[in-house]
Amino acid sequence: MRKKADPGRISAIEFRREGLIILQTLKNRWRGWQLRKRGIRRELRIDTWAAGDRSGVWVVDPTLLTRNSVVYSFGVGDNLAWELAMIERFGLTVHAFDPTPASMAWVERQSLPPTLMFHPSGLAAHDGNMGFAPRRPGSRINFRPIAETGVAVIECPVARLSTFMRELGHEYIDVLKMDIEGGEYTVLDDLLATRASVKQLLVEFHHHFPDVGIKATQRAVRGLEDAGFRIFHISERALEFSFRHGD
Repeated sequence: MRKKADPGRISAIEFRREGLIILQTLKNRWRGWQLRKRGIRRELRIDTWAAGDRSGVWVVDPTLLTRNSVVYSFGVGDNLAWELAMIERFGLTVHAFDPTPASMAWVERQSLPPTLMFHPSGLAAHDGNMGFAPRRPGSRINFRPIAETGVAVIECPVARLSTFMRELGHEYIDVLKMDIEGGEYTVLDDLLATRASVKQLLVEFHHHFPDVGIKATQRAVRGLEDAGFRIFHISERALEFSFRHGD
């Protein structure tokens, strides 16, 4: 005879799911505490607009955006939810970039509007090529830049932000979004050195990577603040930051 399910008991799958949620919450709180300990917190309180999916949820200041705004998005992977939402909401054009073969193949299978312009190249602090390796063993989409020789599994074309702006004919960028798996630190150094005109900067920092650490993000944030950028949003994960320039 089949036993009835005990409503007071939870399944092993539910127990594991609850455990993962608790663990993620603790990680988020720990990362947030690390930021606050170093004086890194939201500086501007403004109206915002958020869009995206999965870990790719991004927050912008909508009052600065029009259909003529210039938007660059580096690091597509297999998620264009934010880019498509930006196009639908503001009627603008988004330039999306990703040099990795898996992402390029995924983009080719999508039905995308003509206002989403995909470029099969990556962002770096130099023009040329860069080695990439999977972020995790067996990862199919998420690749991170690798500086050490002999470690990378693929080489992909990359360019500086100033190079992309010159080639695309843009003197400024209204929104620059980058999720480039740890490559943001050298790119931000280059951005500040060239004084590229960026009005809103959205960055996923990767201080949760063991070989990066919180001090790298602290240094990057201080450099941006010194250049006139102010934080108006930090995600619950304490990884995604939104900055506005000039306030």
